[in-house]
Amino acid sequence: MNGERTHRIAMTVNGTYREAAAPARRLLSDFLRHDLGLTGTHVGCEHGVCGCCTVLLDGEPVRSCLMLAVTADGHEITTVEGLATGGELSPVQRAFQECHGLQCGFCTPGFLCTVTALLRDNPRPTEEEVLEGISGNLCRCTGYQNIVKSVHRAADLIAEAGREPTL
Repeated sequence: MNGERTHRIAMTVNGTYREAAAPARRLLSDFLRHDLGLTGTHVGCEHGVCGCCTVLLDGEPVRSCLMLAVTADGHEITTVEGLATGGELSPVQRAFQECHGLQCGFCTPGFLCTVTALLRDNPRPTEEEVLEGISGNLCRCTGYQNIVKSVHRAADLIAEAGREPTL
């Protein structure tokens, strides 16, 4: 690591305690991808603008490309890999699949994490609230219609199951 001093970082990621050594300046996105091998978190703009790197920190969406891994020490992180449970897609993941809320899929992990938190906080968002909720996530492939449709479908799936979105 180029002679740079490393720090031991411990966190719960997707329900599992994880620990690794990393330089103080390692971004959370790089820590997740390179040190923990969780490549579902994508890195797009590296400036926090596109939202591709969004993960949940203690249940709240954060841009992992703007956050140092050492600041996540002791916290709980949920990545896109942690949204499914027992091999079953989460309602949000199912809805994106059913409603074709993705094309190339590069932005999808960030959208899935963002929408999971959105629906936890607002189980029945209006179209305007959905647009506001996903406004920090950019997609270069779609016109957002199917993404919005996916959010509403996920809300229906969650309501039908009588449960909150899985974190």
